[in-house]
Amino acid sequence: MMGSDKKNQYAGYWIRRFLCEYLVTVKNMSANTQKSYRDTFRLLLARASARLRKSVDILLLEDLSPQLIKEFLLYLEEDRGCSVRTRNQRLAAVYALAKYVAMQSPEHVEWCRNIRAVPIKKASKKLISYLEKDEMQRLLELPNRKTEQGWRDYVLLLFLYNTGARAEEASAIRARDISVQKGRNGLSVVTITGKGRKTRRCPLWKKTSDAIATLIRGKNDDTPVFCNRLGEQITRFGVYEMVRRYAENLESQFPELKQKRISPHTIRHTCATHLLQSGVDINTIRAWLGHVSVNTTNIYAEVNMEMKVKALLACETVVGKGKTVKWKDDKGLMAFLDSL
Repeated sequence: MMGSDKKNQYAGYWIRRFLCEYLVTVKNMSANTQKSYRDTFRLLLARASARLRKSVDILLLEDLSPQLIKEFLLYLEEDRGCSVRTRNQRLAAVYALAKYVAMQSPEHVEWCRNIRAVPIKKASKKLISYLEKDEMQRLLELPNRKTEQGWRDYVLLLFLYNTGARAEEASAIRARDISVQKGRNGLSVVTITGKGRKTRRCPLWKKTSDAIATLIRGKNDDTPVFCNRLGEQITRFGVYEMVRRYAENLESQFPELKQKRISPHTIRHTCATHLLQSGVDINTIRAWLGHVSVNTTNIYAEVNMEMKVKALLACETVVGKGKTVKWKDDKGLMAFLDSL
């Protein structure tokens, strides 16, 4: 049996403890968070193994040097085509592992310090993209509703648009999460479990509720609402693939949509933007989407050009025909300022 002093030199030993003990038992992180960290280390260990020509099982913690981490991050961006945001997210997982190791093993404090010195890369802030109402309607019209899979795809697209749910949130919806309306004026509601196990309730349009009812009719409460061809819960990757399949079809008809890179998250942005255009206040949209801070939701106010144009026209001041009021000519305002 491997001695404890020797065992704690191996990267695999610490990664197992970090994922299975620290994240779950101590931090009580959600399954999605655990999977995100897992994916990072799966990529990192595979890359390190190939780079150092060593089996994953015998990689030492010291093998994960700052230089190797930098090469791994470069590999993510250049070879895998990951965004700077994804690159930084993977680095944050490595930071968390290093901090955990340092807390448990003082002899690795210097290694931790060197790893956490690998810099975060500053990302340029891009405007979010969303679909206009007619574009979203075209997307909803693409699935063949006469087939079982086409109907499921239509219901899933409609659900994403109605709720603004993330891909992983939609995939995890169970029959018990749907409260179907009772009576003509009843309101159907879905309970969504989001990041950090936070739950929120979102109202459903009648057409969304009716469509979902056809998928869960006769099934028990624990049955996933959206299933794959094998009858199992669709994965978040399955949701992305489904949306991309229809997006490519739509982009072939309307080439200008290629710039929007339609994904489940684009539909989430679309939901939020259309709510804002309809006059829904920003705090309600924050709760609708499950954002912790209203600052996150404010991006939709920034990107909405239609509302900016309306605001600009509302602020325009005109006297007579073609005459613009100059601030110096507003005697009432000048008198008020002079009185202060």
